[in-house]
Amino acid sequence: MSASSPPLVIVGHGGLGREVATMLRHGAGHAPHLVPTGFYDDDADAASRALILGLPWCGTIAQLAAHPTPLAVAVAVGAPVARRAIVERLTGNARLSFPTLRHPSVANADFQGNTFLEGSLFTEQCILTTNVRVGRFVLLNLGCTVGHDCIIGDFCSLMPRVNLGGGVVLEAGVFIGTGATVLPGVRIGAGAIVGAGAVVTRDVAPDTTVVGVPARPVG
Repeated sequence: MSASSPPLVIVGHGGLGREVATMLRHGAGHAPHLVPTGFYDDDADAASRALILGLPWCGTIAQLAAHPTPLAVAVAVGAPVARRAIVERLTGNARLSFPTLRHPSVANADFQGNTFLEGSLFTEQCILTTNVRVGRFVLLNLGCTVGHDCIIGDFCSLMPRVNLGGGVVLEAGVFIGTGATVLPGVRIGAGAIVGAGAVVTRDVAPDTTVVGVPARPVG
């Protein structure tokens, strides 16, 4: 940990939180100051666990929100609505910061022209090509591919192996299931859900769930 960087903690000790902890430890050689020091979670059982992947449970989200000293925070919660609610509880504490975190396998050089805002998580083997804009607190799970000129809104979640064609626009809070594909130029409205394995060939209205090949609304 560098002298100028606050300790990093993870919110959520479930599967995603443990994956993020593993990701950060793999990257220790590249960014030793981003090795996690512990977990925060409201799970009452967590307090009785001695260690989670060798890291301690540090307290509840309310305790983190009131933390008196600086901390860097990774919010490792998969559901967009739940992640947004947690972020809203934490951002009132000016001592907390929210770095964007990338696995070492996720290449990103200045010449690619990509833009990432705070709090996003890019896990192993994700590919973002060029001129991609990623909002706040976005999750790209294992092996996602994002084509040129895509725009990914705040609090979106892309599960493993999601493929976005060039120029796709995801409005805030979109959830895309494992292995789904969104064809180039498609726009998906805020709060929409795309089912696992779906192929989205046309625009999706906000707060709509689509499934299948080609993807169609359900419910």
